[in-house]
Amino acid sequence: MNSLKVAMLLVLLTMIFMLVGYALGGQNGMLIALIIAAVLNFVTYWFSDKIVLKMYRAVPVNETTNRRLYRVVDLASKKANIPMPKVYIIPSKAPNAFATGRNEHHAAVAATEGLLEILNDGELEGVIGHELAHILNRDMLIGTIAATIAGAIGMLASMARWSMIFGGYSRDDSRGGNPIALIVAMIVAPIAALLIQMAISRTREYKADAEGSRITGQHLALASALEKLHKAPIRLNLDQRPATAHLFIANPLSGKGFTSIFSTHPPVEERIKRLRNLTMGGYAN
Repeated sequence: MNSLKVAMLLVLLTMIFMLVGYALGGQNGMLIALIIAAVLNFVTYWFSDKIVLKMYRAVPVNETTNRRLYRVVDLASKKANIPMPKVYIIPSKAPNAFATGRNEHHAAVAATEGLLEILNDGELEGVIGHELAHILNRDMLIGTIAATIAGAIGMLASMARWSMIFGGYSRDDSRGGNPIALIVAMIVAPIAALLIQMAISRTREYKADAEGSRITGQHLALASALEKLHKAPIRLNLDQRPATAHLFIANPLSGKGFTSIFSTHPPVEERIKRLRNLTMGGYAN
């Protein structure tokens, strides 16, 4: 069900992209924007692990430097039947963790010092299982595809804005564009694309919760970990880097109310409910 939702959302993103291109009235601009967005996201996909690890000053660890974290990652990797990813620790009191890398052979798992302080071993294994599920499900690739299309829509919207400013379009434009369509392309399309991109991210979080807890058998422990992370003081949250918010197991931003619709993560209460349902033989969806 989650995979079907993601496929439908990606199709919807593509349709929005095509409509914006139509509103602009030309194939060339649409193609150029897509190529630029694809190049940017190709670089991000292949080098994102190095970029994000450096961004958070992550330090590599081994069995000697941090035996506990290394041992938990090793155990979860064996349960998942994948090569053990590189292990990093982030020098921050904000309790969180993320996985990065393009596949299970080129992956890394990072946890903050704060996470290790507040979780017991079972909860930590549940969190690591969640991150390994992201690696197994190729969520980095799916996220990159969504970002490519959404980014291209944003570029086309910017082109539409400049077209409006310089008066390059009229209702009888030979390319078929019109002011109303351009306004929609300029304002509505980027917002819709962002919402769909966030929906894809939230869907992948649900799947990683289910798959990760299945791998480790730590359904309730993961639910407990999420509850602890949710109750962590806001002042400890990593809310200065929204571009990487989707990577973390817990939303590092503190948006509430209306802004929550732009969240990269589903409501933690619903995630906990689904995990507890799994322990009773229920379904995650």
